[in-house]
Amino acid sequence: MNNGSSISEFILTGLSNPPEFRILLFLVILVMYIITIGGNVLILFITNFDSALNTPMYFFLGNLSLLDIICTTSAVPKMLFNLISQKKTISFNDCIIQMFVFTVGMDTEFLLLTFMSLDRYLAICNPLRYKSIMSKKSYICMSLIVWIFGFSSSSFHSLSTLWLFFCGPKEINHFFCEVPQVLALSCTDTTLNKRVLIATDLVLGLICIILIFISYMFIIVAIFNIQSKEGKKKAFSTCASHLAVVLLFYGTLIFAYFKPSDDSSDMDKEIAVFYTIVIPMLNPILYSLRNKEVKASVEKMILRKILLSTKFNSVLSS
Repeated sequence: MNNGSSISEFILTGLSNPPEFRILLFLVILVMYIITIGGNVLILFITNFDSALNTPMYFFLGNLSLLDIICTTSAVPKMLFNLISQKKTISFNDCIIQMFVFTVGMDTEFLLLTFMSLDRYLAICNPLRYKSIMSKKSYICMSLIVWIFGFSSSSFHSLSTLWLFFCGPKEINHFFCEVPQVLALSCTDTTLNKRVLIATDLVLGLICIILIFISYMFIIVAIFNIQSKEGKKKAFSTCASHLAVVLLFYGTLIFAYFKPSDDSSDMDKEIAVFYTIVIPMLNPILYSLRNKEVKASVEKMILRKILLSTKFNSVLSS
């Protein structure tokens, strides 16, 4: 990976905060990162090893947890290191890799959330045909499409950036390498790169939002047509967590794209904190708090571990 430029590394300015608060900020973000990784690993574990959760919805949820781990890990460890380090540099190659990994996570999540909404639409609006349509082969193929698209889109943006010329300045006003901030430093004309980036994000975002909106319109109508209150509550509970995740994810990105252009770059970094740290941390919490099956699986796993520990201790004592 060599673009022939005179710059071999960039400087990440990080979050704008007084030096005396850096240790506190480091500890807060570290705790949030640990909760994020722990929560998403737990979701990933129970959706893969609990036979009661071997359904399309939980298969997609496991994919979402993996994406959250990828997104937050691509940015947060370097951010934490820079908070306590005097040298806040990142090599050109590491910057491209970081940008690639983060973009894979974000672009893949766009499509994944859309497929999750289509899954909820089929489960609630076409329950009799749900199992035949959403077979194991079907939802695995959907997952492959999502990941292939994410890798392809990210590869295009990263490779097109890789061949740009960078001669200075080399200061990225962010806490990680994101495509727009890196393009802004290029000495080459990046008009085409920016247009492709904006077009890709807007087209993908609009298509996904429209599909999710249509799915939930049909879902809401179907729920209102259910006669019993218990049936309505059960149907709504199956999609409430996903709807909350969609609103958080798309709401943050819409605000990031359509906020006033004269707002400071500090706001860009604050928004980035939300979609790199806060949302990945909230996703497993939302799914575990709102979903009885996930809570039951976690409780069963904890109980099994307690029983195994008790049995092991009793064997040792005897």
